[in-house]
Amino acid sequence: MPAIELQGVTNFILDNVNLKIMDKELLVLLGPTGAGKTTILNTIAGLIPYQGSILIDGQPVEGVPTHKRRIGYFFQNPALFPHLDVFSNIAYSLKIKKFPAEELKKKMRELLQLMQIEHLAHRYPKDLSGGEKHRVALARVLASSPRILLLDEPLVSTDMRFSKYFQMELRRLQKQLEITTLYVTHDFIEAEEMGDRIALVYGGRIEQVGTYQEVFFSPKNKNVSRFVGEQNIFSCDYSKPLGNGLVEVGIRGLAIVVHHQEGKVSKIAIPSGHIGVYNDSPRSKINNFKGKLIEMRPLDTFLQLKVKIGEVVFLVEMQKSVGEEMGLNVGKEIFIVLKLPWIKVLNGG
Repeated sequence: MPAIELQGVTNFILDNVNLKIMDKELLVLLGPTGAGKTTILNTIAGLIPYQGSILIDGQPVEGVPTHKRRIGYFFQNPALFPHLDVFSNIAYSLKIKKFPAEELKKKMRELLQLMQIEHLAHRYPKDLSGGEKHRVALARVLASSPRILLLDEPLVSTDMRFSKYFQMELRRLQKQLEITTLYVTHDFIEAEEMGDRIALVYGGRIEQVGTYQEVFFSPKNKNVSRFVGEQNIFSCDYSKPLGNGLVEVGIRGLAIVVHHQEGKVSKIAIPSGHIGVYNDSPRSKINNFKGKLIEMRPLDTFLQLKVKIGEVVFLVEMQKSVGEEMGLNVGKEIFIVLKLPWIKVLNGG
């Protein structure tokens, strides 16, 4: 399977992008809407023009048509053919390539088993759930035996329950098939769970490449800090084991409980979108703090809040409609809950 290298790739969105994806790696392209993530996929696939060079296994692919690059592209919308059943949807590209009948049957049997959809073979798209359509669409992409897999926000239209399942399925398949993969998302938690490494894309440029912890806890510049939420990355004054996989850490006078198995905790980080906000003290007694709303700023459909608790200021994002229902305003005393599953921990010292 190939390594991919972008050298000085520039076009109407991208600005001198240099990036190397390792053989068999799953690299996540992470960044806000409009950053250029999907454009990177499209340039690799040969769908849009660019200056610079793209190498696959050390060989430049300029001039190589899209259909000869052996790239599988999974778009946000599964877009199955409504007039074809599942078997025919998946086999479509194989039939176009005039696969011999016996080889086609063998290949289809393998794909249906791989995706665990044998029972869906003769159903039509209108009779499939959203999750089933995603599995069929992915099987269709894999039918042509691509050497590179491009996934453009594959979970954006799925519910949380299925997205967690599909994440695990994608990782299983990627490791099993040992296929070099690029995965686009704007969600940092999704990036953490999926990627071997993360490339932070911002304004058409690659701002930082590294592991989740490197990007999250050691942002390289202001653009990366702005995206990951620098205000909710805190150095710990102390860490004290509580047993049962829990540790208490001190943050400028606040005692916060985190999940951690062994070793000292040097930093913690809390994503701004995963902090609970309440008018009254909630039932949760763990990481439940009373503070004052010192700043409130509308941001599209969200509200961005700054909540001060003692000497610590937390950045919080919530739905604008929820904030309006709560009657939030600057100066109001509110409660926040730092949810244990979302607190990220960095080992140290």
